[in-house]
Parts: sequence; structure tokens; C-alpha cells
Amino acid sequence: MLVGLGVLALPARADGPSPRAMKPQEVDLWQRDKLSGDWGGARTEFTKRGIDITFNYMGETLGMLGGFRQGVSYEHRFELSIDTDLEKFLGWSGASAHTTFYQIGHAHGTPAADYVGSIADPSNIEAVPATRLFTAWFQKNFLDDKVSVRVGQIAADDEFLISPTAGNLIASTFGYATILAANQLQGGPVYPLATPGIRLQLKPTDAITILSAVFSGAPAGADCIGLAQQCNRYGTTFSTSGGALWMEEVQYGINQGKDAKGMPAVFKLGGWYATTSFPDQHFGLSAAGMQVSLASPASVSPLTRQGNWGVYGVADQMIWRARKGPQSLNAFFRAGASPSDRNLVASYVDAGLGLTAPLPGRDNDVLTFGVAYSSISPDAAALDTDTQLFTGGFFPVRDREIVLELDYSLQLAPWWTLQADLQQIVHPGGHVPDPLNPAQAIHDAFVVGARSTIKF
Repeated sequence: MLVGLGVLALPARADGPSPRAMKPQEVDLWQRDKLSGDWGGARTEFTKRGIDITFNYMGETLGMLGGFRQGVSYEHRFELSIDTDLEKFLGWSGASAHTTFYQIGHAHGTPAADYVGSIADPSNIEAVPATRLFTAWFQKNFLDDKVSVRVGQIAADDEFLISPTAGNLIASTFGYATILAANQLQGGPVYPLATPGIRLQLKPTDAITILSAVFSGAPAGADCIGLAQQCNRYGTTFSTSGGALWMEEVQYGINQGKDAKGMPAVFKLGGWYATTSFPDQHFGLSAAGMQVSLASPASVSPLTRQGNWGVYGVADQMIWRARKGPQSLNAFFRAGASPSDRNLVASYVDAGLGLTAPLPGRDNDVLTFGVAYSSISPDAAALDTDTQLFTGGFFPVRDREIVLELDYSLQLAPWWTLQADLQQIVHPGGHVPDPLNPAQAIHDAFVVGARSTIKF
């Protein structure tokens, strides 16, 4: 509310040069940072007074081969973000506010993940079509920015588990990795569902950052049955149910300054704990209260486990830089683990490389390759074996899902990026039955696509 009122109530200057005299020279279309330019000087004036308005558009076409259905999907997302420096706007030292809204849609009704059948979505912008609030928070910094507190509707994937190099890829697992997204309640407090929460950041030294946050455990509310995004369709549920999700991360960055002579790198170690109960992946309870396999006809209710947790690590390092010119090569590695009895994915590893300026004269292009390996929990695999035993028929045993992605990001202008993308998904869903032919597992999938991002 404060941010929105700030935009509407921005006062006109009563002194100084006339608006005509203040109007800056518009930059050539292909050199602008934003497609719409400076709005005749208005954008610069907003910024001077502490208000930055961002309007972006992403549109992508993905073609799916393999999986359990072939087809083409077109998805798009409009983003409106308002960032307010409250020190400039109101004289409130160290204070800021942020709000993001999305308008998400599909030109074709079926999203890419529904063609492929994978755990990891081929697209990190895929969501139920809707106009929704995403994040809305207030932040206050103290002690020369060594301490900051953020409170409001916040998202874990804004700050936790981030690898800058992996972020160039568009498959969802290279953002908020499958080891967290598949195991946390309702997918966790991540795009497109932020939740009420509090985040504390400490910077005891320039190299060390400590993040600590608590989020509402159920982004769509504890009573949600079905898809969480449909239960919380507009992002305004503001759920305080489902227990609490605690996340901690320690970051160590080296050679982060512009004048640093060494190769920049960042290393992170993190973990999470959820206080609510989670269903067991293998066992249920009989009518007599005995523990039996969920595949058994005697099973009448799932066995629940109290609490859930996971740990992870991230490394992102520049490993080569040209002596002259913009070329550089970065490598990333991430890994995580969670208990097998209450999680679909027990362990996870991803790794890859990102090459900046891969072609002469293309200084801002980036070529990125990544591979992600999600290991299905032994308890979930044991349930599949039991299903074979109790049904007496074929039933694939889940083992792993592997995502390979190659992406070329072409910087056509400061405001326009075009990405060409190839993905191969091995054992979609971890090797689950094909819904159209249960006598076999879903085939491996191949995804080819392109994404256009425009900053207005």
C-alpha cells in the first residue's frame, strides 16, 4: 500500500527548470536500457525520488518430443515490480519496499510439464494462468547495511540456493532445485507462491553473509486439496497455516569487487526444517493400526512423519578469464539431501558451465550447459516394488530423473534477450507409468524452445 501510494502521490516540483528544459536526450532505440526509454524524463525523476518501476515481458515457445505426449506450448508472463527507496522518498534511513505482480498466461492450454510428465518443469515461468500478487515486503537495514530485516510476503527463491551461472538456464530445477521444490509442502514459498515470512541477513564481513528466514509452511493454506496455485490463485491467501518452514544459509564470496584481481567465486551451505507432518513414502496404517505397505489392500490411511528437513551446498566459480576481451568461463555445482522416508527425492546433484562472449563481437551473449540428477528415495522405490507384488503385473520402479539443458542467450539490445534452448529429460517423473499406456514407463523427452525477454 505504501509503495502504491508513493507512486500516485509523487509531487510535482514547484521550482527549478521547466519540464521542457529538464527533458533529457532520448537514447537511440538499440542502446536504451529499457524499450520505452526514459518516458520523457519521468523515469529519471521517479528514480531520483526513490521509485524504480520495472515492466518486463517473457514469452516462450516449447516443443515437446517424447514424454507421454508430443505437442507445442506457448507461455507468457508480464511482470510489474515497484521498488521504493524510502530514504529518498520519505527520509527513512535504510528502509525500502518492494512489490511484484504477475500476469501469467498460455496461448495453448497445456503447459510443458504436462506433456513431458517430469518432476522438474521444463520452464521456470510455467504457472496456472492468472493475474497474481507475488511478493510484497518491507526491509530495514542497520549498522551500515551489516544487518537487514525483511518482512512481508517473501519468496525463498529470491535469495536461497541461488547459483548465478545456473540461473541462465530455463528448466525450473536450475533455480529452486528439485530436492527442495519436490519435498517442501505445496512446493515451498517459491514462484509463483510467496508466503508471509521474516528474513534476517547479517554481514559480519565483506566476504561472509548469513541468511535466516521463517516462512509460512503452506503457501496455499492447510485446507488446500489439489493444485496449490489454484487454491491461491491470486496470491492473496496470505496463509499462516501449515506450520513453519525455517531456512538458513551461509555464503562466502571471494573476489567480488570490480577491482579484484582474482577469479570471483561464491560458496554456500544451507539447510531447511519444516515443522508440520509429512506422509511416509512407503508405509501406511491398516484398520487395526498396524504398519503396512501403502500398496497393500489393508492400507487405509498414510503413515505420517513429524517434521522434515534437508541440507544443500552451492559452489559457483569463474575458472577462466581471457587476458584481453570479455570472454570468461564459470562453473557451478550444487548438491542436496533429505530423509528418504518422507521425501520423493532423497538426493540431488547439478553441475554445469557458462561461457560469456562465446562468439567474436558478441560480448554479452552467454552459452550455458547444465545437468541435474534427482535420485528418487529408496522408500518410494520400495513402494513400487510392493505394487508389483500386490498387483502381479508390470509396474516400473522409480529410480532417477535427469535433466540436461543447453541454452544460448543472445543479447539483441540492452532491453531484449533471446534464448535458444534444448533439453533432454531422462526418466520423466523418475520412471513412472505412462498415463496413456500403463504397461510401460514414460519415454525420455526432448524439448526444443525459444524465449524472448523484453524490458519495457
